[in-house]
Amino acid sequence: MKKILVIVMDGLGDRPNPELGGRTALQAAYRPNLNYLASRGLNGLMFPVKEGVRSGSDTSHLSILGYDTFSVYTGRGPFEAMGLGMEVMPGDIAFRANFAYMNEDGIIEDRRAGRISESTEQLCRAISLEIDGVKFMVKNGVEHRAALVMHGAGLSDRITDSDPHVVGKSPENVRALAPEADFTAEVLNKYLEKIRPILKTHGYNKARTQSGNLPATELLLRGAGKAPTLDSFPDKFGLKAGCVVGIPLISGICRLAGIDVVNYEGATGTVKTNYQGKIAAALRALETRDFVLVNIKAPDIAGHDGKPELKRDVIQESDKAFGQIIPHLDNIVVAITGDHSTPCSIKEHSGDPVPLLIASDGMNRDGVSRYDEVSATRGSLRLKSTDLMDVLMSASDRSEKYGA
Repeated sequence: MKKILVIVMDGLGDRPNPELGGRTALQAAYRPNLNYLASRGLNGLMFPVKEGVRSGSDTSHLSILGYDTFSVYTGRGPFEAMGLGMEVMPGDIAFRANFAYMNEDGIIEDRRAGRISESTEQLCRAISLEIDGVKFMVKNGVEHRAALVMHGAGLSDRITDSDPHVVGKSPENVRALAPEADFTAEVLNKYLEKIRPILKTHGYNKARTQSGNLPATELLLRGAGKAPTLDSFPDKFGLKAGCVVGIPLISGICRLAGIDVVNYEGATGTVKTNYQGKIAAALRALETRDFVLVNIKAPDIAGHDGKPELKRDVIQESDKAFGQIIPHLDNIVVAITGDHSTPCSIKEHSGDPVPLLIASDGMNRDGVSRYDEVSATRGSLRLKSTDLMDVLMSASDRSEKYGA
């Protein structure tokens, strides 16, 4: 039996970019190691969650790990919070959060406040407070990201987002989607009103303004949910598992699934992450584990920012790190894919399929020798992400026989 290494290049899929001569970022990248790995196995297209679905990173990673998202997914917030080390108790409501810049007219001008590079810990402490018996706890994440957990009696996740999801609009008033959520919506709106003057006058934001950076004057909330119950991934597949990731969302999903989170030096979850260190950490983790999941966030960041040259460059940096895998193909089945497409042309997730390669010594090959969205159409694989684990279990000689 072989070990299994799954590398998810977040937001990998792309569409043709005029800045790259009509090529996708992947096509434009110098990627000798990806091309070599493609030539050593099977290639094709993977549909995250299912065909045509514009999936999030949470639902797509759950699906890649073999979970039926339509039955287990309750919202992204709990995963984000748990990934940051926050405790989400039964009855708590958790949210994804962005620090954003809202101007004097109450309009969101930048949903990421200029992609904050320094820690927002002091801001989070300042807006962690209690209203009407409900505790609001905020924890900083990577760059502009954060998580909010509400703790109190009678809370419901049947509420809308405050995040308008676009610039040029005011934050939304949180609304209840069911009568039992009226109190939750009411107290959450009170909270958001109370923290706005705190953020506006905080010394952290005064310093940002003085240095020419956008201040973080609004906390945008989305993805409300309660922590779901997941079957243990190690029990489900009989694998001792680990993950090497740089963003709280994915580490939160893995913790909930019983997958060990492996730390490594230089884990930032940004375009400046330690690519070489991440793959080296994954290979070390495989020495004592059967399965390791790796997430590389950088392509998604570049896609959301609409920067095809940057997306090309981070793919090239990733490719350099993938060279470490090649000497281990005798003992490892590696799958490299995306969790969804984030085309630079639309700066958002799309329902486009993503390229997939599965490589190892001794396995069949389909003759594809380049790894990109177009070459993948000539490969032999057409999968939904929920089927990936079954295929990898078979490729690693770990699957159980079905029938007599």
